[in-house]
Amino acid sequence: MTEQLNPRDIDIFEFARSARDAAGMVRIAQLPRILNEVPADAPDRDTAFTWQAEGFTQPELQDDGTHAPQPYLRLVIHGGAWLACQRCLAPYEQAFNADAVFRIVQTEEEADEFPLDDDEVEVIVGSRHFDLVDLIEEELLLALPLVPKHEVCPEIHESLASGPDGAEGVDSVDDVPEQEIETEERINPFAALESLKKDGPGSKH
Repeated sequence: MTEQLNPRDIDIFEFARSARDAAGMVRIAQLPRILNEVPADAPDRDTAFTWQAEGFTQPELQDDGTHAPQPYLRLVIHGGAWLACQRCLAPYEQAFNADAVFRIVQTEEEADEFPLDDDEVEVIVGSRHFDLVDLIEEELLLALPLVPKHEVCPEIHESLASGPDGAEGVDSVDDVPEQEIETEERINPFAALESLKKDGPGSKH
């Protein structure tokens, strides 16, 4: 049976040992680092995420050669947030779907020594007053797209609508090469100097 509990204060070790599970909702207003990614002109800056947490144990080989149950946590998060598209600069709604499994350890030293040969399991340091909301925010930050953008932009930003020296712009964002858009702000500052050298006195034609 799924129970309600305070997600900011969980005995995560008991939660796992007792194979408990819980579910709830968290709003972006409770996640300042995610809120920082939401543009000021977004239609809704305080969307919500649903989460489900499941504790369990798995037997693992110990140093003395015996097997003992070790604590684990599975965390599933669904929801959406408005981000700024890096192509057209307009806000768009990004879906988030995270599903992660964590091995719970007792100390930072134990986490550092934990073998990293299992890509499907992450390691977290547990406590008897564990803040699950912090972990939810960490997982959402990891799920942020490297380059937030619409699948198809509704319109292009005015800075892309006209070419150099008032040249005719493009009709839609699909006419602008993606590489050109993403590298627009990283134009080589020495390119203009080279141009001046070529056109200046003593230049060869």
